[in-house]
Amino acid sequence: MDRQTRRVRFFLDLEFGDTASVLTLVSIGVVAEDGREYYAVSSDFDPLAVHPWVRANVLPQLPPASTWKPRSVIAAELVEFFGDDPVWWAWFAGYDHVALCQLWGDMPSLPRHFPRFTLDVRQLWEHLGRPPLPVQMTGLHDALEDARHVKIRYDALAEKAYRLGLNV
Repeated sequence: MDRQTRRVRFFLDLEFGDTASVLTLVSIGVVAEDGREYYAVSSDFDPLAVHPWVRANVLPQLPPASTWKPRSVIAAELVEFFGDDPVWWAWFAGYDHVALCQLWGDMPSLPRHFPRFTLDVRQLWEHLGRPPLPVQMTGLHDALEDARHVKIRYDALAEKAYRLGLNV
């Protein structure tokens, strides 16, 4: 199998507590195009110190604190989950990319085989003329549910791009 056929797309969403220079990771959801899923909540954030919006909209959806994991464990599990040469996609990917990469520290500490960017489904939507997209009816701000919906949006946009003769 050549390098090109091994690349797997991963659709992700991260919830974080603020937009400071180091983002306070709350949770991460990742859906692989091959059907695998990953979800974790960080035990390294203070639920009382997050932004009030996060406290009201994200925290009530989290599983029991006994299931939360240190950032270092999440980072190690993601190295295994992503494998070699992943392709990352997110909706409004900027902060998600930073929050994800900060699991490993500064940018030079990011595993060598990981991309230094996350592709943006929101930008793809703009590029394709803002076509209608499926609406997420439940699970808003639950990282795994949001990641699943990123994939649904990507699939709808990829179908439109295919009809236009584009490859995404």
